Amino acid sequence: MRWIDNHCHLESDSLTEVVVQATAAGVERMIDVGTDAATSIAAISKAAVCDRVWATVGVHPHEARRGIGGIEALLGSDRVVAVGECGLDYHYNHSPPADQQTVFAAQIEMAHRHRMPLVIHTREAWDDTFAILDECGVPEDTVFHCFTGGPDEARAALDRGAYLSFSGIVSFPSADDVREAAELCPFDRLLVETDSPYLAPVPRRGKPNVPANLPLVGEALARVHGVSPEVVAEHTWDNAAGFYRLGP
Repeated sequence: MRWIDNHCHLESDSLTEVVVQATAAGVERMIDVGTDAATSIAAISKAAVCDRVWATVGVHPHEARRGIGGIEALLGSDRVVAVGECGLDYHYNHSPPADQQTVFAAQIEMAHRHRMPLVIHTREAWDDTFAILDECGVPEDTVFHCFTGGPDEARAALDRGAYLSFSGIVSFPSADDVREAAELCPFDRLLVETDSPYLAPVPRRGKPNVPANLPLVGEALARVHGVSPEVVAEHTWDNAAGFYRLGP
């Protein structure tokens, strides 16, 4: 089996070790996700020195109060494959909701201008997230990363043509709603991620997460769908390679 971790946050000082471990576990490609200008620049730098890593450029809702200055200029790198992660997070409100909404809309428009995929983070903000997407127009390739909604939110996202990406949360005993959402997600809209170093899957909970744990997330999704992990690996590889335009 071969896997693509379509959303992770890699550390520069452990990059070689993490990539070697991931590759040994069958995780052959990783998307290193920017959350502000500094982490976006760092992601591009890591992707430049490792051909198994690609970068995204974006401003996380936590950082929205600082605006998006300089982000668009970073999209010119051939190692950048998406805009984001961006969106709304009303759980912590580290940035005022109005700032989050403005910065989210600006990045949707950026994805449209550059014809690039969009990576969305949303937490406790579903109605506003969908309203802004509807107003700005959903980019052709859009993914809700680390999907934490239930069936209703999944249907709303899928009806808008989006992909759903599932993390280790799908393996948590308390995450019945997320598993119900995963069950109704068709294979051609399914992606898989670690969101490392966060959200280590069962049985690695409580430890720092790494891309090498991605097969455990895939196995959890396979149980939800009643298929083999090989089926999940094949579909999510093809979906991620196409979504981020990585080639075969």
